Amino acid sequence: MSNVIQTVNILRVPALVKKLGIGRSTVYDWLDPDSDRFDPTFPQRVKLGAKAVGWLESEIDAWVLSKTKQPLTPVSP
Repeated sequence: MSNVIQTVNILRVPALVKKLGIGRSTVYDWLDPDSDRFDPTFPQRVKLGAKAVGWLESEIDAWVLSKTKQPLTPVSP
């Protein structure tokens, strides 16, 4: 039996916005059901402490890949 150790990377907000090329307000809009930009498919944050949250990098990567497989929606002017 082999022991396999997997690394789990957690992205805090600054790393998440840099990775995705978006602003922090966009992240919170995607998480807010009351926002026009709410995205129910966006991964939920993981509570790391009393005031700290992060996202599993593997879930973010999977979410990005799922977005690339969707057809583009035309934007109205």
